[in-house]
Amino acid sequence: MAEKKILDVCCGGRMFRFDKSHPLCHFMDMRSLPKWSISSRPDFHIDPDEIWDFRDIKADDKSYKIVVMDPPHLQKLWDNSWMAKKYGRLPKTWKEDLQKWFTECMRVLDDYGILIFKRNEHEIPLAKLMKLFPQKPMIWHRTGKNNKTIWLIYLKPPT
Repeated sequence: MAEKKILDVCCGGRMFRFDKSHPLCHFMDMRSLPKWSISSRPDFHIDPDEIWDFRDIKADDKSYKIVVMDPPHLQKLWDNSWMAKKYGRLPKTWKEDLQKWFTECMRVLDDYGILIFKRNEHEIPLAKLMKLFPQKPMIWHRTGKNNKTIWLIYLKPPT
């Protein structure tokens, strides 16, 4: 994995990826799903390089220059809904999970590495989320319908 410098922690269907098989990117997710029919993406599937729990990433400290995280945003979904299958669903333990995620992402980031975190505040407002993390983002930007999608960029200080 030394040649892989980018870790996509919740790669899912690699939907916002321009190059869905970039040679420097290591794709991981907590799940794998075969192709099924979604009218807009009939070939959609979740096929990570590794099935790893983002709360316990099986990588050495300081392994990556960039970590990208786009975890599920919603809790209120039926298990078998197409949205739950496509995007995943936040568990009831989402606060603790996201705190562990932040710690793990910072652990596997090299000094001065970049963490890119994408969120949507449809159910969880940004202010509530920001209280979970010990560090404030360096840059943030709102996009999407009603400006509810938020991109947070963190710089890992040297350790």
